[in-house]
Amino acid sequence: MYRSQVIYHQGQRRIAVYFDNTPELTSRFRKLEGARWSSSLRVWHLPCTPEYEKQFNPTDPFKKVPEIKLDDKKIAAILTFEQWLKSRRYSPNTIKSYLEALRVFFRYYIDREMNSIDNEDIIRFNNEYILKKNLSSSYQNQMVNAIKLFYRTVENRNLEIEKLHRPKSEKTLPNVLSKEEVKAILNAHGNTKHVAMLSLIYACGLRRNELISLKPQDIDSKRGILIIRQSKGKKDRIAPISLKLIELLRQYYISNKPTTWLFEGQNKGSQYSAESLQSVLKQALKKANITKPVTLHWLRHSYATHLLEAGTDLRYIQELLGHSSSRTTEIYTHVSTKNLQNIKSPFDDL
Repeated sequence: MYRSQVIYHQGQRRIAVYFDNTPELTSRFRKLEGARWSSSLRVWHLPCTPEYEKQFNPTDPFKKVPEIKLDDKKIAAILTFEQWLKSRRYSPNTIKSYLEALRVFFRYYIDREMNSIDNEDIIRFNNEYILKKNLSSSYQNQMVNAIKLFYRTVENRNLEIEKLHRPKSEKTLPNVLSKEEVKAILNAHGNTKHVAMLSLIYACGLRRNELISLKPQDIDSKRGILIIRQSKGKKDRIAPISLKLIELLRQYYISNKPTTWLFEGQNKGSQYSAESLQSVLKQALKKANITKPVTLHWLRHSYATHLLEAGTDLRYIQELLGHSSSRTTEIYTHVSTKNLQNIKSPFDDL
């Protein structure tokens, strides 16, 4: 059994498919054309094509009464909110999602004035629209956060959302590769550029977009550090890089001579695409005979887990990964096998 829903992810309209993440189902889903895993939403998603819409029949929360036009006052308020979000440097994806969420909400209360909407109306919208349609908890949080922020910044009102019934978010553990599997993936390519990209993701625990946003000057070989600029949450951070990795990057730099971006696309000065990077990993998995549904984010998870198993303090791992909360980093304690391996099962005494 599964359920599906239209989402906006990284500026694209996609179909999120929620199902039990068993190895068999995950392997089958991963083979679908355009299938991707979102580590932030914790869901597999597909391109929103007519074929997939027919096959999965997703609910579409953004399709709520599209023919109803909002009045000029609401349109002006949404534009004001958009300018506020831009002035605070919210990401384009967040801005797009928040604005669409507001349009859905105001269409639901098409006959109501904005200043007449109160906490009870939001609770009713949550119960009669979001929960009744069985929409995802991530969509619900996105919707509620957009409404709350809009009323606080544009309408100068604080709405209480604590009374809302929120479904528990799924608690899934991060996927981790063994060191042997990581080594096989990194050694699979003969292309220095491909090896350097995958190695840098694992060696520094980078997110996909962090890697393709790197510039040559972000590598400080004298200090042995990598500078990750304006990452998630608009924060800079640094990560140590070893002499072994610096030498690999030096070989790559000499042979490829990148100009604008550290890893460039086919055209000189163009940024390497996320899709091409995913393809590099896919090729490596095939060459290494690894059949697991590995994504680039698995390398980041593996980096954190291997650091923890080597005795690195959790606080340092939090800084290296760029987590704002230690609770996010603590999840790696649940997948580390260092202490588990010392536990003797009572089965062994039978």
